[in-house]
Amino acid sequence: MTEDRKMLEPMATVVSVVLRLMLALVTAGLVLSVVRGSWGDVVVCIADESTTSSVSPGGFAAESGAQVDSIPRYCAESPDAYLRLVNELGELPSTLLLISGLFLLHRLLQGAAREGVYTAETASRLRLLGWWLLVGSLVVEIVEANARGALLAALAKSADFSAGTWLDLWTFPYLAVLTGLGLLTFARITHAGASMREDLEGVV
Repeated sequence: MTEDRKMLEPMATVVSVVLRLMLALVTAGLVLSVVRGSWGDVVVCIADESTTSSVSPGGFAAESGAQVDSIPRYCAESPDAYLRLVNELGELPSTLLLISGLFLLHRLLQGAAREGVYTAETASRLRLLGWWLLVGSLVVEIVEANARGALLAALAKSADFSAGTWLDLWTFPYLAVLTGLGLLTFARITHAGASMREDLEGVV
């Protein structure tokens, strides 16, 4: 499978290095949290981008015909365990999705280099990665938007934890969803190529 391995470079090497680097950083962060005796951010902050003011803040001068908007940013300097947990839920799922996606991509590339690109196993791993990105990105965005909404409601008197607040903080993950759909399509193409390859080998 030397030719297949060459086709997968330099992607396979880059993914392998990035995955190892990210795992090392996460491990170092966990060890640092244990040594420090605390977890989460020392200062928890969130910006309410749904609320803006056209009053220009001091030190920010706009050109003629333009205006500067002020966006309130709420911070808890001594956050309790609840605020730290909600803050982590607003950031951690994206990191976990990235690391798990890199792991599945690494597994896909390693398997394709070992067994071949046009195989049923490669198509299966490609399909798994596609579904993981498609469903995972939606779940992550829902969890993070809810966490940010809960954090904003806890820090701002003008905000409450409602569907309206959640919608203001939620962003549809277009790129991840389209990438997932594309991977599912390529999984079908790879599976069809694997079937044709098996048929040709059977004829030969």
